[in-house]
Amino acid sequence: MDTAIGTALAAAENGRVAGERAARRALAELPTDRVDFCQVFSSIEYEYDAVIAGISAVIGTDPPLIGCSTGEAFTEDDVTRGVVAVGLVASDTVRFFAGLGTGLSDDVSGTVREAVADLPSEVTGYPHMAAINLHDGLSGVGEELALVTQKQLGPQVRIAGGAATDDHHLEGTHVFHNDTVAEDAVALGLIAATERPVIAVEHGHEPLSEPFEVTRSDGSLVYELDGKPAFQVWKDAVRAQVREEFGVTVDTLDPTDQLLQRIMCEFEFGFDQGGRYKMRWPWIETDGGPLHFAVGIPEGTVMRVMHGHPDTQIESGRQTVRSAIERAGDVEMAGAFVYDCACRSIVLEDELPVAIDAMAIELDMPMVGFETYGEIGMGRKQFSGFHNATTVVLLLPK
Repeated sequence: MDTAIGTALAAAENGRVAGERAARRALAELPTDRVDFCQVFSSIEYEYDAVIAGISAVIGTDPPLIGCSTGEAFTEDDVTRGVVAVGLVASDTVRFFAGLGTGLSDDVSGTVREAVADLPSEVTGYPHMAAINLHDGLSGVGEELALVTQKQLGPQVRIAGGAATDDHHLEGTHVFHNDTVAEDAVALGLIAATERPVIAVEHGHEPLSEPFEVTRSDGSLVYELDGKPAFQVWKDAVRAQVREEFGVTVDTLDPTDQLLQRIMCEFEFGFDQGGRYKMRWPWIETDGGPLHFAVGIPEGTVMRVMHGHPDTQIESGRQTVRSAIERAGDVEMAGAFVYDCACRSIVLEDELPVAIDAMAIELDMPMVGFETYGEIGMGRKQFSGFHNATTVVLLLPK
């Protein structure tokens, strides 16, 4: 049997019913009752154990299951919050395995070792391998995690995935592995296929400022750029553009203002990587305090303030799908898992469905995904794989 993917969103009065509904709808899209893999993204409004129990009541407990908490989730048909999103796969040409590691923020290497302990290093007859990495979105170790995952799985394994979210509350995020729900953890899904899975990554930001050097930082906190308070440098760089686009003076916005959060997602930082920029999302907790990032930012790092207009965000998602399809070449694909940054949803606001629909039209096959706190997209011979403000697409071969 070729690879078949069924996707569905469902809402209900409780997590178990939402999980059951989503699983039944996704299962109805498959040509068989057999399920070989399940990926689930659950709204923080539900009890996660109940969601998984509802899904398992439909598909059983044998298929490997991974997933995470989120705010907004989507399929090829819709995007919304307050739902459970399920992607089910049945295939004779792709095999799936799953693992879980805990204690991520204290020991990245040990956590990944735990997650890969029961995963095979090779699968006879399935020479092409890829992995899905879903992890605690508040751990602050995304870049290191991407590199360590690549090292422990091996350079031949391409990696996609995203950081779990909690609908912008920034209080706690969770990942799922089979019937286990965990914080401060990583869930890995290993894919072994007869044809090569494809991963593509794109963002819609362009340089706005001159480069700045990080002159004082501590882990993921950046205090100074070019010897000046980092938040002030950012405000100086975006002030004119913000006034023109939003009609406000950025200096008057309180750190707790949701408009400032949106503006900081639209005006992120980018690191020049030889003509391509890797995005990093900043946020501020107190006026005059440091800029916070999802990863460590060493002193000496050079970065620019970037600008990502809604129109360019829509086009970048479409371009990610095009890039993935081009990389697939003559190999027919069955569907996609998509990891899309929550910063993009903040910038896009009511146009997020337009952006998701643009990807779905370009793809023209089943897809399921969620809005992340950071994305992993890592291919062979890459030395950096954690991103912000991007769309990551993983295509499964048919």
